[in-house]
Amino acid sequence: MKLVVQEFLTLDGVSQGPGAPDEDTSDGFTRGGWFVPFVDEEFMEIVDGWLAQADGLLLGRRTYENFARDWPAMTDHPNGAIMNGLPKYVATQSLTEAHWDPTTILAGNIVAEVDALKRQPGRELQIHGSARLAQSLLAAGLVDQLRLAIAPVVVGRGRRLFPEGSTPAGLRPVSQHTTKAGLSVHVFDTAGLPSYGIYEG
Repeated sequence: MKLVVQEFLTLDGVSQGPGAPDEDTSDGFTRGGWFVPFVDEEFMEIVDGWLAQADGLLLGRRTYENFARDWPAMTDHPNGAIMNGLPKYVATQSLTEAHWDPTTILAGNIVAEVDALKRQPGRELQIHGSARLAQSLLAAGLVDQLRLAIAPVVVGRGRRLFPEGSTPAGLRPVSQHTTKAGLSVHVFDTAGLPSYGIYEG
């Protein structure tokens, strides 16, 4: 399977709390919900197309707990059956039981376990949110594609997808689209390490 990371970001790179003020208030973050004003039907069609390619979801503990709380009750949502039916894999050292079937807990060597999952037949294993998990797997060279939806807003603080000290990564643009509501949607394939040069214009 191809490992795909899907993230919502601000223009200053923050990935924390896109969906609601109380979604993730860790480290005193009070500026959640910044993504919501830019979600429209056009973007939802893009997301639906992405989800249709998934054969599994790989999530960090916090994202998993939020999804496991909300999605089982969303039976009337167009994507409810897909989200609830897909195999879920949660990377965690603290959860011992999962209550959102079908879920497998990955509690050992996460890099090795994800590498083994990628070797299984299928289309995409998708990471939704879960920025810390995405960072660690990008650093390990396991991520095949990044799908970034960037909102035209600067929040000035919060957890970033690429914080200071992130592992360098080269990316190859696949597509770019700006929605009517203003989201800039970029798709990149990973391409090893960055290239460097000297400008001689």
